[in-house]
Amino acid sequence: MKTIRYELADGIATITFDEEGSPVNTMCADWQQDLTEVTAQVMRDCADIKGIILASAKSTFFAGADLKGTMRLQPSDAPRVFAEIEQTKKNFRTLETLGVPVVSCINGTALGGGWEVALVGHHRIAVNDPRIQLGLPEITLGLIPGASGITKMVRLLGLMGAQPYILESKLFNPREAQELGLVHELVSPEGDVAHALRNAALDWIAAHPQSRQPWDDKNHKIPGGTPSNPKVAGMLTVAPAMLKQKTRGLYPAPEAALAAMAEGAMVDFDTALRIESRYLAKLIVSPVAKNMINTFFFNLNAIKSGQSRPKGISRYKPKKVGVLGAGMMGAGIAYVQASRGIHTVLEDVSIETAERGKSYSFKLTQTRVDQGRMSPYDQRELLDHILPTDHPSDLKGCDLIIEAVFENREVKAAVTKETEPMLAAGGFFASNTSTLPISGLAQASSRPQRFVGIHFFSPVDKMKLVEIIRGKETDDETIARAFDYVQALGKLPIVVNDSRGFYTSRTFGTFVMEGAAMLGEGIPAPVIENAAMQAGMPVGPLAVLDETALSLSVHVMDQTRADFEKEGRRYTATPGELLVERMVKEFKRPGRAAGGGFYDYPAGQKKQLWPELKARFEKPGAAWDLQDVKDRLIYRQSVETARCLAEGVLTSVHDGNIGSIFGIGFPAWTGGALQFIYGMGIEAFERRCAELAARHGAGFALDDAAKNAIRQHQPVY
Repeated sequence: MKTIRYELADGIATITFDEEGSPVNTMCADWQQDLTEVTAQVMRDCADIKGIILASAKSTFFAGADLKGTMRLQPSDAPRVFAEIEQTKKNFRTLETLGVPVVSCINGTALGGGWEVALVGHHRIAVNDPRIQLGLPEITLGLIPGASGITKMVRLLGLMGAQPYILESKLFNPREAQELGLVHELVSPEGDVAHALRNAALDWIAAHPQSRQPWDDKNHKIPGGTPSNPKVAGMLTVAPAMLKQKTRGLYPAPEAALAAMAEGAMVDFDTALRIESRYLAKLIVSPVAKNMINTFFFNLNAIKSGQSRPKGISRYKPKKVGVLGAGMMGAGIAYVQASRGIHTVLEDVSIETAERGKSYSFKLTQTRVDQGRMSPYDQRELLDHILPTDHPSDLKGCDLIIEAVFENREVKAAVTKETEPMLAAGGFFASNTSTLPISGLAQASSRPQRFVGIHFFSPVDKMKLVEIIRGKETDDETIARAFDYVQALGKLPIVVNDSRGFYTSRTFGTFVMEGAAMLGEGIPAPVIENAAMQAGMPVGPLAVLDETALSLSVHVMDQTRADFEKEGRRYTATPGELLVERMVKEFKRPGRAAGGGFYDYPAGQKKQLWPELKARFEKPGAAWDLQDVKDRLIYRQSVETARCLAEGVLTSVHDGNIGSIFGIGFPAWTGGALQFIYGMGIEAFERRCAELAARHGAGFALDDAAKNAIRQHQPVY
């Protein structure tokens, strides 16, 4: 066997998972075959077996499904997949119904299929290490737990109790698992862990010579009751509607999981397992599952493992960081730094403004203190890491200085020249600009090779993505240090090359401006906003423009016009940009912060679309198609992403996918702006783009460079 070792000694059968050539154990094809073989061997030896131990030779217990294999599946493979799932469950059932005690020795993380393997044990022993993760994250990958996880968790925790761990993919550590009754015993993480686990397993086997699972006890009842229980029935009546509201019908996995939970609870255990298998077999070959696996597993791991980080440069974490500008962005950066133990100098033109910036951290932490999620001592320690000041000299000795001042080239140049000399030897300078090219800003620096863009997203404490922008002269060491700094904050760094708007702002701009353009064409504003939501965007383009300020969009456009004039070129505004300019300059509607934009914001009430939009822009009888509206909003972003890939702004698919989802809210069901192309098929995408370009303009046109870039970067599994 290639993935399992089997040993029978002194009546104890030890099944050790040890996949050849892999750092982790997975449910690959070899493992499935080996499991069938080892189960057959156990049956042959059953007369001599007093107990079975399930163990791992890896540093983790079991990683779950073979996701590379999953990516290669086609819809026609569903019947075969169903048969394979059923065979795996048959093996699990054979082991757990032999009558002899089975003990799972969980030496490390067990997620997804790995947790389902652990559930085979009548007794589960884990190492008491809070870093170990257990649970069922399948929903986040567009799948459901289909190797008995749903059926067993419902029977252990009840329909209500199991919901967070199945529908929300809530993970837990060994101590929490013990409190839930999912793990029965803990061993110390100190010393020889494997020895401690085995000894505890042998002791339990000796004390329980005959064992069975709770669901095999004829008197076992599902905690909280079955769907026939009035309380449970009441919950199940509203749950699908609530789930649909959340998923908008774009994510089939949560709905399948809820159905498998409810249907499985109404039948016997083995029938419930079969129901679960059917749902998984259908989901696992679906495009949504492939999209989400590609991005939320492979692409996310590529980011976390540093594939975009320059190689051969030692790891780095700054001890003291200066933040210039104590507005919302600077205050947010100061908070996330302080929460990670980084000493922060928060500098602004007045001490009052700087103190106000620090008070943002007090407000965030006070909420946690009031809820009992943070101690006053920890709050004080965090706040002590922030020094508010109006003296640039306090920045002396900073390893990194980040400017987060107003989006104006002259202002940024002035603060760069004033504060850069305060850097410690070997320190580097960063701009938090969201649109201005880094190479241009670096002209104010005496060391442009040590100048980099570090683009945070608002609100900084909630947004996971940070975009690192390489200027023309930025060196590899500075990029590596910026990457390490972002990871030290617990955030996701993507690395892009310089361009106006970089990747995220440039692509995001196409989304909001396409929405504005459609409004100018006479398409009703409610149609545009609802179409965006139906396609999976978190909010409509007009609402987003209001939040980010229409006046800011106009300012960026004016800055771009001025830059083009200096270069001897003429900037041609898009229809969407011209409409936004009219909203600000003609109708005096600059956005939410200034009282209103596309929406009105009556005090104490929900926002409402500005009634004048209908009279000023809507054209009675204007022809529009809902699918076209949706596609224009989604395709326009994917086309721009393909262009960024062709121009070298993006250098990898994983940066594009993760950047689009975590930075600009591109629908997660697609797997990101590039995976959307690969998921639907390159040729089909190109055909639809040609149709949209013919009807709605050059924004949808794919040139040969973009087409070639898409093909050259297509991932292969």
